[in-house]
Amino acid sequence: MHITNIISHCFGKFAKKEFPSFFQNIINKGYVYFLGLDMSEFKAPQEYTSLNNLFTRELLQSRTIDESADNFISPADSFVTQCGEAAQDTVLQIKGMPYSIEELLTYHVSQDNQARMQDGSYMNFYLSPKDYHRYHAPCDCTITKLIHVPGKLYPVNFRYLKKELGLFVQNERVILECMTANNKLFYMIFVGALNVGQMVFEFEPSVETNTDTSEMKLICYEHLEVKKGDCLGYFKMGSTVVMLWEKNSVNLNDLTNQKVSFGTIVANNL
Repeated sequence: MHITNIISHCFGKFAKKEFPSFFQNIINKGYVYFLGLDMSEFKAPQEYTSLNNLFTRELLQSRTIDESADNFISPADSFVTQCGEAAQDTVLQIKGMPYSIEELLTYHVSQDNQARMQDGSYMNFYLSPKDYHRYHAPCDCTITKLIHVPGKLYPVNFRYLKKELGLFVQNERVILECMTANNKLFYMIFVGALNVGQMVFEFEPSVETNTDTSEMKLICYEHLEVKKGDCLGYFKMGSTVVMLWEKNSVNLNDLTNQKVSFGTIVANNL
């Protein structure tokens, strides 16, 4: 295991431990205070029995979202670090730091589908440690494939995005291959990060991240349909979601360097 995986594994043990309530309250309230968490949509900090439960907190009430089929919404509360159009197979993790779509998606994505992503659109959503950590379906769609790619767990903050070439390709990730109702292809890539480094998918409990395996895992689905806004799972710490759309399928809203919330419209269907 890479040193980033070892650090994340150790921190994960601390985060999931349920300390005596007095001490746990100090941990939780300190985390909320020092990181500036907005808890207005959630339970009070002292009601979470571990730091991990606080990380993965659920909304007390569902948010109102645009349920039309005309657009895609942000899958998470996050900061858009980069978005735009791919240059053939090349997209950016941040300005001046390119990487390959083919390397990101791996050989488990067919050549035909790789070709459909050429000159497509992309958007990177960075979830900081203070954000709501659950991720949601950005539209009504069918999930056709899940690919788990073990890897490192470098931080995905601006400092590392600017210095670590191919960061998203190096890091552990889970890739969802999705089709819209009008048969447009898009991908959601959930990128692991330093510290807890774990990702949970509520529809696929067999996926275990930040383990000592080096083998990629492929799961294919026949009729796994999700509705816009459905909770897909959660990060057990801040991380990144990358979205890729095939060419001529969406018109992106230019949201680079802007904060978005789960439910914000990020792209319109063409």
